[in-house]
Amino acid sequence: MDRSFVAQLNDYRITTAEILYWMPDHRHVLQSFVWQNLDLAPKFPNLTKFLDFWESTLDGKLHRVRVANAQLIQPAEYKFASGLYHLH
Repeated sequence: MDRSFVAQLNDYRITTAEILYWMPDHRHVLQSFVWQNLDLAPKFPNLTKFLDFWESTLDGKLHRVRVANAQLIQPAEYKFASGLYHLH
């Protein structure tokens, strides 16, 4: 069985983070980086681990991090038809 599918069954969600950081060589220029992975909302341990790695290892200082997540596996939604249709 696929590990990402099992993780999604255990409440992991696809998480996308847009990371804006200052370029190390050009301190007045912002650069964008997009990180995407399965993570647990609302604490986001994988994203937190990645950001800790970023701050301890990389030279670009973080400016802003925007986070969005979506649950890929969820209960189905049922909608009833609003009309009566005849088939021949």
